[in-house]
Amino acid sequence: MSNDLAIAPVESTEDRLLRLVAGGWIFLLLLALVAIFLVLKPAQFGSGYNVQQLFINAAILLVLAVGQTYVVITSGIDLSVGSVLVFASVVSAKLMLFLSGAGGTTYGTTAAGWDIIAIGTVAALLVGAAWGAFNGILIAVTKIPPLIVTLGTMGMALGGAQILSGGVDVRAMPELLVTQVGSGRILGIPALVVIATVTVIIAGIVLHMTRFGMHVFAVGSNAEASRRSGIPTMARLIQVYAISGLMAGIAAVMSNARFSTTTINGHAMDNLATISAVVLGGTSLFGGVGSVFGTVVGVFIPIILLNGFVILGIPPFWQTVAMGAVLILAVWIDQLKRRLRKRG
Repeated sequence: MSNDLAIAPVESTEDRLLRLVAGGWIFLLLLALVAIFLVLKPAQFGSGYNVQQLFINAAILLVLAVGQTYVVITSGIDLSVGSVLVFASVVSAKLMLFLSGAGGTTYGTTAAGWDIIAIGTVAALLVGAAWGAFNGILIAVTKIPPLIVTLGTMGMALGGAQILSGGVDVRAMPELLVTQVGSGRILGIPALVVIATVTVIIAGIVLHMTRFGMHVFAVGSNAEASRRSGIPTMARLIQVYAISGLMAGIAAVMSNARFSTTTINGHAMDNLATISAVVLGGTSLFGGVGSVFGTVVGVFIPIILLNGFVILGIPPFWQTVAMGAVLILAVWIDQLKRRLRKRG
């Protein structure tokens, strides 16, 4: 009598070790960092005020990183997010100053109402999405590598912002924007945190629960196979980069509200910060794998590191050293995951 039962291959010790290491290590690292800082400085790190500041500090980066997640899942990269944020913030701020009749104001706040703020917000979103779509068109149509395209548009967007502003930050924002959004609260929760949370939830639903999201993963896994199966790969790439630009536009409004200035020179590292957060969160640089939840966890690693270092009195530049090491570890883990997937 023949035995029809297939015998499962015995998993080697190496495979078991790989699966253990490549599991939810980043979430465990986040918990470990929180535990360490709580033990070392429980009163300062665990205070309600500090926890609130952690979430506020993460809000803008989180919105940017969500857009980057979409891009990296398609096996792309967007180096222009920080510059697009700056360009959108300058356009929005300049427009609100003009509409409020305070074009000559160089600092402080203006009396612009919600109607003007709404127009400035829409302008920032449209400008951001347009820059992103421009990136996507260049990448999808001309087949220029995303690294080169977004490196070029990074310089273009930043240069455009400096031309519009004369190289000087716009330091006059609507008072309502600063007080009600930048430092305001919704049901007791900081408004910036609410905006970031809603953005993350919507982005997560779109990515993980819609046909569009399935197409994004498919394009990242194998663009040619996706095209042959009927997925409009060019359109999806353009849309994904437009989403990344849209997120930069949202972040621009949040940045203007929080800092009451356009902070032209304050977002030079946003591209690397978002890419690091996305990779730390488990999204593969090779495309086809990733999650919004993982990115949320990845964003909080550098935020908590910097906060903990400040509380402990460690010079902040050590955060860069630590983050570099963690990023290298994250890429190595990604390589391990690819080996596991190939082995089945």
